[in-house]
Amino acid sequence: MRQKALIAVLLVIAFALPEFAGAQGCSMCKAVVESGESSGNVFGGDQSIGRGLNMGILYLMGVPYVLLFLLFRKKIVGFVKEFAGAQG
Repeated sequence: MRQKALIAVLLVIAFALPEFAGAQGCSMCKAVVESGESSGNVFGGDQSIGRGLNMGILYLMGVPYVLLFLLFRKKIVGFVKEFAGAQG
């Protein structure tokens, strides 16, 4: 019973928080986008800030997968070989 009450209280608190309380991000990225909004060329034009931010996000997203592959490559290759050799 206490666990259900605790979950209910946490849900009420989560929904009562303002929307920007859960927003995460780099302060530099936020500053660049907010400064570019006034000129109207955030996602195109001369500076193309949006394209740079998207590429940065993709780069940061891919690095952990590359590191995990490098750490566990023997297990991954062994699994692939075993899977390829399986019959059925």
